Amino acid sequence: MINDINIAGRLVGPSHKPFIIAEMSGNHNQSLERALEIVDAAADAGADAIKLQTYTADTMTLPGAFTIEDENSLWRGRELYDLYKEAYTPWEWHRPIFDRARERGMLAFSSPFDETAVDFLEELGAPVYKIASFENTDHPLLRKVAATGKPVIMSTGAATVQEVAEAVEVLLGAGCQELILLKCTSTYPSTPENTNLVTIPHMRELYGVQVGLSDHTMGVGAAVAAVALGATMVEKHFTLRRADGGVDSAFSLEPEELRSLVVETERARLALGRVQYGVQRAEEKSRLFKRSVYAARDIKAGEPLTGENIRVIRPGLGLAPKHYDTLLGKTAKQDIKAGTPLKWEMV
Repeated sequence: MINDINIAGRLVGPSHKPFIIAEMSGNHNQSLERALEIVDAAADAGADAIKLQTYTADTMTLPGAFTIEDENSLWRGRELYDLYKEAYTPWEWHRPIFDRARERGMLAFSSPFDETAVDFLEELGAPVYKIASFENTDHPLLRKVAATGKPVIMSTGAATVQEVAEAVEVLLGAGCQELILLKCTSTYPSTPENTNLVTIPHMRELYGVQVGLSDHTMGVGAAVAAVALGATMVEKHFTLRRADGGVDSAFSLEPEELRSLVVETERARLALGRVQYGVQRAEEKSRLFKRSVYAARDIKAGEPLTGENIRVIRPGLGLAPKHYDTLLGKTAKQDIKAGTPLKWEMV
């Protein structure tokens, strides 16, 4: 039995609507005004939370350390240090962003990328922590986050089964009592073919915790399918308009799409229901429109029933179609007018 998790008063679990996280990342394009507009747009779309990333270029890497050469990368040719400098969210913005989210009825939290970021987020009263995929093997960071006693969400991208198991063990051993893992493919964007959503129920059984999806695919189809497979949480990158540019804009949802994500994932959860056979109460009136056997022509008493004078038609007021072959060759006990549903007492 997988227990519900309480994140600042919001219950996350199979019996609750999917918890939708709008990941701002660097889509603020270094404008606090735009960042606050993103918070408002996420709230208007029905997201449960806005998520930031708490780092600086200097806490992530060094100038000149690495230039991205992968020809399939959105960031090919960019030096890593410069990319982080462009994408980072200034730490002094965190409080106004957290405050705006609270005013709009949303949670705000972040992914810390080093231990100083955890201390900073604790000062802000962060209600939950997210461990990014590339940090899920940073055991000192995991222990620091777990020691806060807050719920933890951890992405599992670019990690082996053993590495995820070790991370789970470290978190639980260091004080984390509420953990959600996110199936994640660490490519930007991801493709449907490399998303492998059937891992979600397997991961839930393997680690004994709730599992969600950190989704880098385009659109909302993968997220809806994930919820159908038991995902309780979905994280998607979010922007106001992809055309505005930004480091993650190419694989981010726009406001109308985020609203669709909120609506359609909840529909998917509700549609799962339970194992059900037979006639539901909602279907009882619809049984009228099943087929049954009717007189297709006027039939005189003593006349045999044939393929010409009886038919299987709608509605279902007569004998069931399974009796049609049995009726053929029997004779009418009474005159039967065309359009009459047949009953056993008539033959």
